[in-house]
Amino acid sequence: MDQVKIGKFIAKCRKEKNMTQAELAEKLNITDRAISKWETGKGMPDSSIMLDLCNELNITVNELLSGD
Repeated sequence: MDQVKIGKFIAKCRKEKNMTQAELAEKLNITDRAISKWETGKGMPDSSIMLDLCNELNITVNELLSGD
């Protein structure tokens, strides 16, 4: 898994939905710092919120994990 590629994909999907990091974080009940870590490739979403993240961004888990 390429965390940087996945992070860029999360950022791209979030921006396409015109959402800020703070707005996405609020919907997922996490901090915007966590979103920032994902988007810079310094961390990955926890498996417990991966489905919620995918639902918010209208993507599949496979798309998320492949970064495409």
